[in-house]
Amino acid sequence: MLTSKQILEQSGISRATLNNYIALGLLPKPLVKKPTTIHGRTRRLGFFPTDVLKTIERVQALKREGFPMAEIASRLASEGNGETAKRKSGASPPASPSPLKSGSLRLTLDAIDQPAYLVNSNFELEWANESAIESLFDGNHEFPGDISERNLFTMFFRGNQIRTVQGGDDILRFHLSVAKKRVPKSSLVPMNKHLENGDLHRLMCLYEETEAVEGASLVRTEANFAPPGSEERWHDIYASFFREGIFFAYSRTDESGNTIAELLARRDIVIRDLLRKRLPYLTLLSVLVADLQNSVKISAELPPEEYFQLINEIWGAMGPKLRKFYATHGKHVGDGMVYYFLPQPDCNYVLNAIRCAFEMKAKIEEISRSWRKRKGWLNDLKLNIGLVEGQEWFGSYQTPNHFEFTALGDTINIAGRLSDFAQSGSIWITKAMLGKLNPDERRLVNYGIRRQNENGNEFLVPTTYSRVSNLLDLDNPKNEKFRDLAALPITEIIDLENPRA
Repeated sequence: MLTSKQILEQSGISRATLNNYIALGLLPKPLVKKPTTIHGRTRRLGFFPTDVLKTIERVQALKREGFPMAEIASRLASEGNGETAKRKSGASPPASPSPLKSGSLRLTLDAIDQPAYLVNSNFELEWANESAIESLFDGNHEFPGDISERNLFTMFFRGNQIRTVQGGDDILRFHLSVAKKRVPKSSLVPMNKHLENGDLHRLMCLYEETEAVEGASLVRTEANFAPPGSEERWHDIYASFFREGIFFAYSRTDESGNTIAELLARRDIVIRDLLRKRLPYLTLLSVLVADLQNSVKISAELPPEEYFQLINEIWGAMGPKLRKFYATHGKHVGDGMVYYFLPQPDCNYVLNAIRCAFEMKAKIEEISRSWRKRKGWLNDLKLNIGLVEGQEWFGSYQTPNHFEFTALGDTINIAGRLSDFAQSGSIWITKAMLGKLNPDERRLVNYGIRRQNENGNEFLVPTTYSRVSNLLDLDNPKNEKFRDLAALPITEIIDLENPRA
């Protein structure tokens, strides 16, 4: 038998990778021996059969060949590894039948009777089940509406559980190891500004001694939830990573942890349920609205199947931009697009929206050239883009089979009006949104107002703004829809420099 430390030393993998392999069923859960006392701290030791080293070598070889983890797990199962290895470890079978049944309607988050919750990239709590609220967050169902007041570490200390269980530091270390690649140490203080000094100092010290989790889609640890002097109550804690956030789920160690891992392997089910359950919240955000210019004319000129092909090609081409700049797709009437950009721990959500707009503009030019060559027409495809920043309630509308994200308030309406105002593929932004950039970021943006001299020639006045009323004849009936924006200062973004490496 080998300890986990020996496995790490002999295989060269990290502890996060080891936990990930266990969570995915590639390796057996360790056989836990009697606790030992190290420097006054009681610690259980887990042992693995020696043949797990061969399994790890096989996994690593398949990864180098480019196989995804799901296929690797399937191959190992067919070769007699995976669950077979778990039986060889001498681990006892599950103490109770699984509440999650593969292929049944019960394979949902509602079947998890232990704590589970979702956080965003800033480690702000977006959803928690009843068990998490009762056992970790002191039974407080009234989460603050402002998402910035829901930092998970602050919520932990408010709930007081983290102070009263033997594994409190282990719980914090695990969450900090997940957070470390996303949240710099300098952000911990402003994110947890309401913590008492002692709690904040404890958090900062644990952050320093924690190694960041890297390159895993699912990681696992264990922690003792018993108060000091009580009989041990060990739990497995899983963290699963999605583009929309990080999902944490707990299970008692004396039960089958495979049930949680089985659910988390069904990422489509998990994210669908999480997005349906996510609570609406008040947040800062940037909104990008993009409309295809002359879409009615283009629709009239193309056969229906080609027009749908064009729109689907545009939407499909913009998908990678959405992921690259951490955007969330919203609902738009017709063939336009709405993207929401929410605060991120390591980049500016305002600059993300601006960069996304420019990459969208470049992409539509590529698609336009392709369709001009294909159809032999003179149409130029252009996206007219409006950008606005604000603070709004963000949530989703849901039906039994569908949900969509939206922001309530004027921000999205103003972005839509600016998109209507924009012409010839231009990008317009409010003065308030540009003001959210720091000086170094603002120097990357070339913006200004185009004017005409006495001879009617157009010229650009850089780094200036204008009220909408000074750019349009609002007495013209066709401009009536812009009347409520008359006093709004806006500017056109002309170009965007790449930041220095």
